[in-house]
Amino acid sequence: MIADWIGFWDSPHFIYANARHKDVHYRLIAHEIAALVANPDARVLDYGAGEALHAEIVAGAAAEVWLCEAAPTVREALAARLAGNGKIHVVAPHEIARLPERTLDLIVLHSVVQYLTPAGAGALFALFHRLLKPGGLLVVSDILQPNVAAAADAIALLRFAKANGFFFAATWGVTRTLFSRYWRLRSRLGLTRYSETAMLEKFAAAGFAAQRAPKNIGHNQARMAFYAKRH
Repeated sequence: MIADWIGFWDSPHFIYANARHKDVHYRLIAHEIAALVANPDARVLDYGAGEALHAEIVAGAAAEVWLCEAAPTVREALAARLAGNGKIHVVAPHEIARLPERTLDLIVLHSVVQYLTPAGAGALFALFHRLLKPGGLLVVSDILQPNVAAAADAIALLRFAKANGFFFAATWGVTRTLFSRYWRLRSRLGLTRYSETAMLEKFAAAGFAAQRAPKNIGHNQARMAFYAKRH
């Protein structure tokens, strides 16, 4: 991940409009990842897990869960909160790279690719190919498309907020974001975007047979998700 983005996520920020927003955001993602777990013996990696407020939901559906987070402060807090759950391992990216080949049944990379360089994403896909068991599933979601404006993200957030009881906080949050460090970083560094064809080519280069998923993980259906099977 680009170092400036790691620094942003590792410091106080206002991406979430309030505690309600953060809670329903992570709860939705946890439920949707849990639904992807094929059987209770599965070993699952959530790469770029963030605060993973409801990781226990995923752990309830699987045998073991690895939560990988690059931001040190976020990772330390996550490890402290989940220390009593023997099914969950909180790790740094370099620790994931040390796992034995063919360890995992499911890998989810949600809302991370936009913060990676194309070369970085390619290297990560190659690592995931090594770590997945034959027939294992890689799910890459929240992919920004080249022709979708930032306004689409704001509209999706406001709809999600209206449905979940934090609409007024989200309205203020959208305005605040325009003047935030996040927006300055986004304007300076940009976010990596892919067409559907470009993503499929990237998966194929790493040895995956992939297809676009029928829906994205999370609330924003203007973004794409993909299912990639290890050959």
